Amino acid sequence: MKTIAIVQARMGSTRFPNKVMQPIVGMPMIELLLKRLSKSEQIDQIILATSEAPCNQPLAEHVGRLGYPVYQGSENDVLDRYYRAAESQDAPIVVRITGDCPLIDPRLVDQVIVALKDHDADYACNISPPTFPDGLDTEVFTFATLRTTWENARRPYDREHVTPYMRESGQFRTFNMAHAENLSNHRWTVDEPEDFEVIKSIFEYFSPRFDFSMDEVLHLYRAKPELFLANKHLIRNEGAALATGQKLWKRAKRVIPGGNMLLSKRAEMFLPQQWPAYFSKAKGCKVWDLDGQEYIDMSLMSVGTNILGYSHPIVNEAVQRTVADSSMSTLNCPEEVYLAERLVELHPWAEMAKLARTGGEANAVAIRIARAAAGRDKIAICGYHGWHDWYLAANLGDAQNLSGHLLPGLEPNGVPQCLHGSVVPFRYNNFTELETIVHTHKIGAIKMEVSRNMGPEDNFLEKVRKLATDHGIVLIFDECTSGFRETFGGLHKKYGVEPDMATFGKALGNGFAITATIGRRAIMEAAQTTFISSTYWTERIGPAAALATLEVMENIRSWEIITQTGLNIKKGWQQLAAKHDLKINLWGIPSLAGFTIDSPNALAYKTLITQEMLKKGFLASNAIYACIEHSESIINDYFEALDPIFGLIANCEKGQDIHHHLHGPVCHAGFKRLN
Repeated sequence: MKTIAIVQARMGSTRFPNKVMQPIVGMPMIELLLKRLSKSEQIDQIILATSEAPCNQPLAEHVGRLGYPVYQGSENDVLDRYYRAAESQDAPIVVRITGDCPLIDPRLVDQVIVALKDHDADYACNISPPTFPDGLDTEVFTFATLRTTWENARRPYDREHVTPYMRESGQFRTFNMAHAENLSNHRWTVDEPEDFEVIKSIFEYFSPRFDFSMDEVLHLYRAKPELFLANKHLIRNEGAALATGQKLWKRAKRVIPGGNMLLSKRAEMFLPQQWPAYFSKAKGCKVWDLDGQEYIDMSLMSVGTNILGYSHPIVNEAVQRTVADSSMSTLNCPEEVYLAERLVELHPWAEMAKLARTGGEANAVAIRIARAAAGRDKIAICGYHGWHDWYLAANLGDAQNLSGHLLPGLEPNGVPQCLHGSVVPFRYNNFTELETIVHTHKIGAIKMEVSRNMGPEDNFLEKVRKLATDHGIVLIFDECTSGFRETFGGLHKKYGVEPDMATFGKALGNGFAITATIGRRAIMEAAQTTFISSTYWTERIGPAAALATLEVMENIRSWEIITQTGLNIKKGWQQLAAKHDLKINLWGIPSLAGFTIDSPNALAYKTLITQEMLKKGFLASNAIYACIEHSESIINDYFEALDPIFGLIANCEKGQDIHHHLHGPVCHAGFKRLN
């Protein structure tokens, strides 16, 4: 009977792109695999099955020049790709080989093919369970088995990995060939760059031979184990268990310090080793990951940027018009004038504005202007104000100074030591502490959040305002997070206390980059005495998005909607806690609500909630940043899903081991260095 081998390969590997075309001893890895496989005595034809994505053309063309047939089919439905490739060859027996196995042993492949025939099996392999080294995986099945699988397999996992249905459905006669010694801990496949390093060393050792056997590689391992150390830490078949986003997150940490650009979006802050990590699209309060899995975002709504929900049509339309007309030119965009005027109109105490694109920039701008205006360098701070040197200098001399200001563990490495003492932290609602700081330091500005986890007590904000006025200190309210959430403008409007300067960000552009620093004319004019300038602060998309966002907010009174939503969510958490006899602490303004279970295992419980809610289709932890798309029905579904998880936590509080229920490590609470 004619036997064909279909080699599955593509260029777009999530963890190691273009791996199959990486050169080893002067030729692409895929070519070495094909040369070795062609030594099989049982295979009549070898075919490459790749996807029709344009990135695979170099692969298809190279293999075609080598004289092998190439079939290009679906990128994601690999089962369909396999079936179509096999159908084109009219062969009753099909061998499945993956392109990441360049050490495939043709003798072993022949043994599995013979085993299929001798045992009259529909499917034969050497992986169920695995006893051969990872990278020698061989699966053989009849075309009839492949056709039945193609017709009946429905799970995305089955369509992506081709053969699970054959092994698990119970419809087929299966046979597994085992090795006398369990060698499954050996890793000879190429999923990661470390794998490639090992494989390359093996081929270089045997060069110019390429037809060495599995036994020869084992002998090399025992003689020179150092050649095999690079990928020892990697887990067999980890890729089959990882979603696309998790694979990309592993890849990201190789080329991006910390894995991404924002600490708050690190996968380890939510659910290490399980978090989807990346999105393909988002709409309303729904997010789709790279595998097309849909989730309801009952978490941070992009860390508070999208009060109006994702992809709001009016905001998007304004941005699309701007893009069509060009976002940049030698001339200035008029929208920056309109936005500055609008922000001043919403805050009559202010008379001027400077625009930027990130919250950290806006706060740095405010500090530069305040120091220039006051003629004094020292700053008293309360709250979280970004990553710049001026702020992180608070941790010089004592790395715990900022631990109570949102993120513990922030090391001031790279911050000049000469800034030591230039920033002095104080605690919210502790006026005596601030008063002492002002009397013992020459403070030029007080920089603080109006509120984060608690509201002002005992006229705290009024006292701060008077203290600043009496001592000629510039009072700056950081409203990058709190702005537009309880009032149409800054949260300070709720309390009737006016600063000298305020910064806005996050929600201002509903997901588009725009921030602002506003202030009194006498202070803001000090910007003319120093240098504050950046090319991309003049782009047009941010201001255009902000103007549209403000218009929508005003029309629907969005701050009232999200505040009521947050109050309802806080009430729901409290009711669930009472139902399950759990003690929780609620925190945050209503639209930035959160809770902490009063227990030494609080962080583990937060991880458990995220893990279990993810299974139910929710991005969730112990905090919700509300948006107008969080409807009553969505909130009801959220609490219905959360209820049994609170019950499980209650059982853990009574003695069950919480770690027994976790599928991975506990999430991070603050800054930690990632490997």
